[in-house]
Amino acid sequence: MKGNIFRAVILGAPGSGKGTISSRILKTFDMKHLSSGDILRGHILNKTDLGEKAKDFIDKGQLVPDSVMVDLIMHEIKQLSEVNWLLDGFPRTKVQAEELHKKTVINAALNLAVPFDVIIKRIQERWIHPASGRVYNISFAPPKISGKDDVTGEDLVRRSDDEPEAVAKRLQVYASTINPVLDFYRERGVLKDFHGKTSDDIWPQVLVYMSQYLKPKEHFTEVV
Repeated sequence: MKGNIFRAVILGAPGSGKGTISSRILKTFDMKHLSSGDILRGHILNKTDLGEKAKDFIDKGQLVPDSVMVDLIMHEIKQLSEVNWLLDGFPRTKVQAEELHKKTVINAALNLAVPFDVIIKRIQERWIHPASGRVYNISFAPPKISGKDDVTGEDLVRRSDDEPEAVAKRLQVYASTINPVLDFYRERGVLKDFHGKTSDDIWPQVLVYMSQYLKPKEHFTEVV
C-alpha cells in the first residue's frame, strides 16, 4: 500500500498508552492526527452548526448521539482526501464503526491490548499537579521529590476517578462497548492487536506493522 493514502483508527482502553503510541506514529510517519475530542471541542468553540447541535446535548447532560459524532468526524475527514490520517477516540461503538465504514475506507484498526490489571496499577500510581495538569507516575515518571510538583513544589494529588474501584468500573464499561467494535473490524480483516504491558513493549510491534504500509520519515530514528 506504500504510495497510497492510508487511513487508520487507534483503539485502546483508558490508560493503555494511546496518546504515547499516537505521538510516536506521528513523529515517525507522515500522518495527520484526528482526535474526536479535539474535533468536538473545536466545533463547539467555533459555534458551528454541528458544534451547537452537540452542545445542546452536552448542556442537558446527555451523550452526543452517534449520528452527530459521525457528522463531526466526516466533516474533518472530507477535507483530508489526499492525506494519511490516524483517528483517535472514534469509533467508540459498533454503530459509529458501521456509519464510518459506510462513508470512508479504514485500512487498519490498531488495538492496544494491555491487560486491565496492568492499567489499573499504572493509573493507581498516577499523580497530578492540579493547577498545571502535569502528570507523574511513581514507577516510570516520578517527581523529583515524592508527592511534590517538580516546578512549583506544590502538593500532587490523585484524581478521585483514578482510584482502583473507579478505574475498574471505567474499564468494564469500555470492554462492553469496544468488543463489538473490535469484532466489526476483525470480520473485515483490518484489526491488528498489539500486546504488551508498556508503550515501550508495544511500539516496536506498531513500527514494524506500520512500516509495511508507510515509509518512515527521512530523518526517522528508532529512539523516540
